[in-house]
Amino acid sequence: MRTVRIVRRLWLLRSGRWANQRLTIAHRFAAHTTDSTRGLRAVLAVSNTLRGGLFIICGTSLIGLIDNFVPIIAEQHGVWQFHMIRSVMAGLLVVLYCRVRGLRIWPKRLQPVFVRSVFIAISMILYFGSISLMPIAEAGAALFSSPIFILIFSLLFFGTRIGIHRTLAVGIGFAGVLLVLKPDPTHLGVITFVPMLAGLFYALSQLWTRHFCAAENTATILLGFLTMIGLFGLAGTAFLTLFPPPAAWVAMAPFFFSGWQPVTWTFLFWTAIQAVGSNIAVACLIRGYQIAEPTRVAVYEYSFLLFAGLWGWLLWGQIPDMFSLLGIALIIGAGITIVLRANRLPGEQDAPDHS
Repeated sequence: MRTVRIVRRLWLLRSGRWANQRLTIAHRFAAHTTDSTRGLRAVLAVSNTLRGGLFIICGTSLIGLIDNFVPIIAEQHGVWQFHMIRSVMAGLLVVLYCRVRGLRIWPKRLQPVFVRSVFIAISMILYFGSISLMPIAEAGAALFSSPIFILIFSLLFFGTRIGIHRTLAVGIGFAGVLLVLKPDPTHLGVITFVPMLAGLFYALSQLWTRHFCAAENTATILLGFLTMIGLFGLAGTAFLTLFPPPAAWVAMAPFFFSGWQPVTWTFLFWTAIQAVGSNIAVACLIRGYQIAEPTRVAVYEYSFLLFAGLWGWLLWGQIPDMFSLLGIALIIGAGITIVLRANRLPGEQDAPDHS
């Protein structure tokens, strides 16, 4: 009996050790699995950020390319006629895509989408009008001053907190805009600040989208923009055709003050390139923001300024002077600072998003 008790105790002791070993192994495995899961999530987050950034870079590079061909259109036609016909082409493509994918077209709330479409349409007409007045990299730099206006409007109308870093960024960005535009105090006029006005209305459209159109379908917002800018183009073309402006105005900015002109195959070709290319570019931008955290990939949009300058140099030999390059650098730095600081504080706005 004594021998049996000894054997039994040895067996229980051995079983207890084995149970402890199994428990230890299980804990180690669980800890390893948790670490692996966290590591995998981190890798996936980085991977999605890179993928999203690549989509956005593809979109901005395409926009930088096709916008460089606007001067060809501007040689014989006006910005109003261009937008009128381009919106018809691009709008039909969007409607066809929505029908094939079964997406909603009509907005959930018509009034907010209407107001947003007015803001972005004004911005794009001013931006495209400025392309005929200066190199695209400089016009784009003024357009991308929109984060500065977003911050200012957020403070004035929505009570957003602004720290010292972003206050300095606003000042630096504004200095960059002045370096790009180089306004002559003896010849100041509305035309001088057209690109900056484009950035202002772009900022209004972004704020309106964030606060009043967040629940709308992307295709609905895009189609609203195309419809509005098409109507603007129709109204502007009709007005300038029926009531021609003074010859001095036309000579100063022919692309902006031209009415209806006979449609040529060259015009239709480059306008179609714009319509198709802009839809593809916007799709890339949307996809980039869908697969990655917007606050992490918004800074990639500033690659547009680099591609616009690169394509302008390769296609037309446009090289901004040192003051313009310095101004572009200041605008990029200010915009990135505003976006990155916005990630640390609640209630902030992202960098601009193309429509």
